Amino acid sequence: MDRGCELTILMPCLNEAETLAGCINQARRFLARSGISGEVLIADNGSTDASQAIAAANGARVVTVPLPGYGSALLGGIRAARGRYVIMGDSDGSYDFGNLQLLVDKLRRGYQLVMGNRFRGGIMPGAMPALHRYFGNPLLTMIGRILFKSPCGDFHCGLRGFDRDAILALGLQASGMEFASEMVVKATMRRLRIAEVPTTLAPDGRNRAPHLRSWRDGWRHLRFLLLFSPRWLFLYPGIAMFGVGLVMMAWLLPQPRQIGGIVFDVHTLLYASLAVVVGFQSMLFWAIAQSYGMREGIIPFDKRLGRIISIGTLERGLIASAALLAIGLGLGVYALGAWNAEGFGVLNIDRTMRLVIPSTTNILLASQLAYGSFLISVLEIRGAPAEVQAAEGTSGPAGEYQRAI
Repeated sequence: MDRGCELTILMPCLNEAETLAGCINQARRFLARSGISGEVLIADNGSTDASQAIAAANGARVVTVPLPGYGSALLGGIRAARGRYVIMGDSDGSYDFGNLQLLVDKLRRGYQLVMGNRFRGGIMPGAMPALHRYFGNPLLTMIGRILFKSPCGDFHCGLRGFDRDAILALGLQASGMEFASEMVVKATMRRLRIAEVPTTLAPDGRNRAPHLRSWRDGWRHLRFLLLFSPRWLFLYPGIAMFGVGLVMMAWLLPQPRQIGGIVFDVHTLLYASLAVVVGFQSMLFWAIAQSYGMREGIIPFDKRLGRIISIGTLERGLIASAALLAIGLGLGVYALGAWNAEGFGVLNIDRTMRLVIPSTTNILLASQLAYGSFLISVLEIRGAPAEVQAAEGTSGPAGEYQRAI
C-alpha cells in the first residue's frame, strides 16, 4: 500500500471492452474533481478481448489475476491496491463511478465497510431481472440478516467501499460470486463498523450475457450463508427434532395413544426414536463444526460452546456414553429375558418393541457421543497451550478458542 494514495477504485474485468473505458474515465474524473489522491485499478481475470489494452490506454493500472472467478479477481485487486481505502464496482457500466463521494465520506468517518444499497438508491428499468429484484436478492439478504444480524439491506450490491487493511484481515477466500456474501458476513461477525449509502443501478452496457448465473450463483450464496451459521444449519433443527422426539417417546412408551380416530403406537414410537437420534447427531455436528470454525478463526468465538468444551472433556463424554450404553444394554437384556420367558417363541410385538426401541436409541446415542467426543478431541490436538498463545500474541477467535480449551 502506498501511504500517499488514499483511494483505489477497483474494477474486476473479464472481457469488458465495450464498457471499460467509460467506467475508467468516470472514475478518473471523480478523482480529479474531488481532489482525492487515488488510482483506478483493473483486476483482469483472463480477458481475451482488448480489455487490458483499453484499460492501460485510458490511464488505469492493470493487474492480472490468473485464478478464475469474481472473488479471485477482487482478492487479487485488493491485495494489489495502493490506496488506504478501496471502492470496488463492476466494470459493465451498471454503476456510476463519477458519484462516489458518499462512500468516501463514510470511509473517512471511520466506517470500515460501506455498502451500496440499490433498493434505496433506485433500480432503473431493465437493470435487474425480476427474479433477482423481487425474489433472489431480497430472500438472500433476509436470510443473511436473520442468521448474522447484519445491518446490510442489500447483501449483493457490487458497489462498496472499505478499509483495505480491515478487509484483508478478514481472510476472505471465496473465489466465486459468493465473495460478496463472504465480505458482508465476516465483516459483521468481526464487528467492523458498517454503513450503507443509496446506490443507483443502471442497465449494463454489454451486448453479451452477464457472467452471473441466477440459480447456480444463488445456491452458492445460500450454501455459503448456511455453512457460516452452524447454529441455524445444525443446532436449532437438532434441538427441535431431539425435543419433539423425546416428548413423543415419553408419551408413547407406556401404552398406545389415541387422538380422535387416530391411534399412535409403536410405529410412531420408532419414528420418534429416529427424531431423537437424528436431532442428537445434528447437535453434535454443530459442536464439531463450531469447534473447528473457532479453532481456525473462521467464525467468532462462542462463549457458550467454549464453556461446554471446557467442561465436556473427552473423559466426561466417554463416561456419559458409557452410561447411555449401560441403559441400552440393560433394556436389551430385559427384553431378552422376556423372550426367554416365552421359550424364545412368538413375542408380543407391542410390549417387546417398547423395550427394544429405547434400548437401540440409547445404544445409538452412546456411540454417537463417544465418537463425537473423540473427534472434537482430535480437533484440539494442534492447539497450543494458552501461555504459548499469549507469548506469540495470538488474538481473535482462534486465540479465544485456545484459551477456552
